[in-house]
Amino acid sequence: MESLDILIQKGTIITMDAESRVLEGCALGIRGDSIHCIGGGVEKYPAKKVIDADGCVVMPGLINGHTHAAMSLFRGLADDLPLMEWLNNYIFPVERRMDRDFVYTGALLACVEMILSGTTTFCDMYLFEEEVARAARDAGMRCLVGEVLYDFDSPNYGPIQNGFSYTESLIETWRDDPLVSIAVEPHSLFTCSPELLSEANEIALRHEVPLILHLAETKSELEEVEKRYGRTPVEHLQTLEMLGPHLIAAHCVHLTDNELGVLADSGVKAVHNPESNMKLASGIAPVPKMISATLTVGLGTDGCASNNNLDMFGEMDMAAKLHKLSTLDPTVMDAQTVVGMATLGGAKALGMGGLIGSIEEGKKADIVIIDLNKPHLTPMYNPYSHLVYATRGSDVLHSIINGRLIMEGRKLLHLDLAEVMAKAQEKAREVKRWVSSV
Repeated sequence: MESLDILIQKGTIITMDAESRVLEGCALGIRGDSIHCIGGGVEKYPAKKVIDADGCVVMPGLINGHTHAAMSLFRGLADDLPLMEWLNNYIFPVERRMDRDFVYTGALLACVEMILSGTTTFCDMYLFEEEVARAARDAGMRCLVGEVLYDFDSPNYGPIQNGFSYTESLIETWRDDPLVSIAVEPHSLFTCSPELLSEANEIALRHEVPLILHLAETKSELEEVEKRYGRTPVEHLQTLEMLGPHLIAAHCVHLTDNELGVLADSGVKAVHNPESNMKLASGIAPVPKMISATLTVGLGTDGCASNNNLDMFGEMDMAAKLHKLSTLDPTVMDAQTVVGMATLGGAKALGMGGLIGSIEEGKKADIVIIDLNKPHLTPMYNPYSHLVYATRGSDVLHSIINGRLIMEGRKLLHLDLAEVMAKAQEKAREVKRWVSSV
């Protein structure tokens, strides 16, 4: 009998497969980067590494469908402000001072935070994205990343034509990487001209990679797009012929029922960011209606400057409760649905549904193990309910990404946590100086 690289035994496996199977006291085997076998008899395989998951939940790694990783260094910088004031008076001015090392440091800090709280894949939009890709690779995380594109000059690439070239260079550089994938990422409809949006869309289609943007996040965005073009944001994208299964739209807060149908029929994917939308008072995205319209919906944290953490367990809890309150219906956004948004739904939203998001033979081994031996997790009647309403990121015990053990017993195996945090503190001192000069 051929040996396994990792054998996980005695756990409660939340598969998130088509049958939503929950396998009690079961085992799974990992060989190379993939899940090799699940179920009875697996524990008999010889293995190089055996993990005893007795008293634990074994589940697909969480997928953070929208964030700005390096903004971990802006955590708490400018809180309790409206979005446009936050962006124009604080974030954009400070970002103009950043460099590659700043972004690498912030992205690595974000990767550490995400690994420690159960996230194995993230989707990023920011500046100097080569450094975000490099940080993710060094941390051993899976990611979909893209350089933010907008009409004004970037502190990374300068004028927009250089931004297009930089994006295409990223696509070619990382095309065959096992963990890093690239997307084309215009910022939003109010920071990007129709010409920029059309060119970005053409690049994405030509290279067969996702196109990602912020969509209908605030009422002020709707007003600005209406003022400029006489259309709603969705109508504007329709006019530019940008709607399609390659498009991933973050936020989607202010959409009509008809627009939800248009997005669903076009195959557009959405990513819900409830905590950021709440903190910036952007509104409540109509996620129950999105799901009813058969729109694929993932879940994201957004960046630490507008959240202020990257804990997807907290995001799941908030997503479930927010929509119960908003609809005055305790049955909407049930726990299993929300866990699905953070796993297989997130994978499908990022175009990775065939690779990750569920525990199935042949899929990549992106798996986290939750320690249930805690007072706040005792007793357990329904594992989905536990994951959404009781589990914290700090309950994640082990993390495996692409078949590689990344965290064991809450100890990072390939990164020096103290060193990462010390470097982040150095950068924070720079940020304080920048803010004082704005």
